[in-house]
Amino acid sequence: MGVMSSDPAVNEGLLPLGSSRANRWMVAEGRADLVRQPVLPRPATVQAMGKLITFDLARTALVVVDMQNDFCHPSGWLAHIGVDVAPARRPIAPLRRLLPLLRSCDVPIVWLNWGNRPDRLNLSPSLLHVYNPNGAGVGLGDALPGSGAKVLERGSWSAAIVDELATEPTDIHVAKYRMSGFQDSELDSILRNLGVNTLMFAGVNADQCVLCTLQDANFRGYDCLLLEDCAATTSPDYCMAATIYNVNQCFGFVVGSEAVAAELVHRASKGANGD
Repeated sequence: MGVMSSDPAVNEGLLPLGSSRANRWMVAEGRADLVRQPVLPRPATVQAMGKLITFDLARTALVVVDMQNDFCHPSGWLAHIGVDVAPARRPIAPLRRLLPLLRSCDVPIVWLNWGNRPDRLNLSPSLLHVYNPNGAGVGLGDALPGSGAKVLERGSWSAAIVDELATEPTDIHVAKYRMSGFQDSELDSILRNLGVNTLMFAGVNADQCVLCTLQDANFRGYDCLLLEDCAATTSPDYCMAATIYNVNQCFGFVVGSEAVAAELVHRASKGANGD
């Protein structure tokens, strides 16, 4: 077999095949060109905790975890069971500032949200026990007294992203059913198709679903950045402190969203987005 020609005339008639520009073939009836087109790097440099880091915006996505009504809204599930949701709402303001900047730089926004099946067949007793330890409470998929809203049921108000965080049609939505968004989900396949190798993390709870997903990302070879002010928890303060310590020590980098935003604005002012 001979080597494929680089002459465009020889490749005439090939059509693109693939859902992402970063992972796409060219194909026709009698041939297939498996060579992916190169993605030009777009380096960004920010000060993280203890280290200056440079990452590639062209291979980066933001993963926003569980910024949903049941976790963050005063009428949601956590508030109903007596949890103060004020800490869970702290990421809203910094995310509102950061999201438009990331979108303007073509950085994918992935909303990773808890979304139960109505029949709860994707939830094991051990998982249900975490949120309903005596069996008589209001746990995953149960109806809230008064509103009747089913806790974190996919497609419901309960599982919807809070109104303050507007989504765009280009954003990506992934349902999860475990603390880690990689377990039993399509998240990894989507990120591989996007050609992503660096993940920024935001959302709640920082010490639970955010951390578990970030750890799994690290185990799979992704570079991980925790956006400290865009992540929060309703757990005691020491849980957040331990999360920051462990991410910085073992699983990636900790950085503030203001540093990322400033770098994006700086790049835009220099017309560097297409570099």
